[in-house]
Amino acid sequence: MTSDPKEACSEQVSSAVSSGTASAELPGNSLSGHQPLTSDHEFSAADTFFMSRAIELAREAQTAGEVPVGAVIVKDGVIVGEGWNRPISTHDPSAHAEMIAMRAAAQTLGNYRLLDTTLYVTLEPCAMCAGAMVHARVKRLVYAAADPRAGAAGSIFNIVQHEALNHRLEIAGGLLGQECATLLRSFFASRR
Repeated sequence: MTSDPKEACSEQVSSAVSSGTASAELPGNSLSGHQPLTSDHEFSAADTFFMSRAIELAREAQTAGEVPVGAVIVKDGVIVGEGWNRPISTHDPSAHAEMIAMRAAAQTLGNYRLLDTTLYVTLEPCAMCAGAMVHARVKRLVYAAADPRAGAAGSIFNIVQHEALNHRLEIAGGLLGQECATLLRSFFASRR
């Protein structure tokens, strides 16, 4: 194993692809049949690898009794921030996975501007998280499952690409979406 983070990441992505644990398939993605904004987008093996890590983090949230959402932020092929939902355990309404990942990335990079980064998240961001992504200047958003009730990357609002704002993100939706939607459905079914 190499000590260079970029090379280590590349080795992990290659290993995941060759072992069959990563898939570039685009399954159905939503909680209610919503089609992602870029359903014809071809995702790379690296995209799948990083979304798989976000899913691992979503499972951490579920284990902690939180809504299972996970997020990672990547710059130059290296994870610089990650997080999972924690509003219940921290008594903090802003402790969404994306917000925690952005805070961690800002600390790692030593800058509140997250230029040239990609944020991977298992559920389409809400208005709060989408607004924070715009302010942080995240370059690209990749989400798994659409959120037809509160999604702010095209489902209800499209804050991340709103023409009145001074920054717009690239969006790709639907990566491993069925897996994430199933995780969310099973979580909420267990709460009923």
